[in-house]
Amino acid sequence: MTRYLAVELAPKNIVVNAVSPGMLLSDALQHFAAIRQDKDIIQRAVACTPAGRLVTPQDIAGVVAFLCSPQASMIRGQVIQVDGGYTLPIPGILVQENPGANDRKSR
Repeated sequence: MTRYLAVELAPKNIVVNAVSPGMLLSDALQHFAAIRQDKDIIQRAVACTPAGRLVTPQDIAGVVAFLCSPQASMIRGQVIQVDGGYTLPIPGILVQENPGANDRKSR
């Protein structure tokens, strides 16, 4: 939808982008059953985040402010992931390196 709107509205000089935050450190987390049931989930998320902390509302506000600035005028139709690197694959930790490599026989 973001890309479609960016193309559709570009002739009117309207810039469209989206911001996709990761786990946001705020009181809203308490509304999720998984958070209420597993008190260690936040600490595990922090441990799996290369930045070493969760995203804050200020982090999101900074990205949105940048996207609204003239410096970002050529960024269009993008979804900006703001998650401290949580969704990056970390070889050997979150993603198995060369899955099935040991199953292959040399010929």
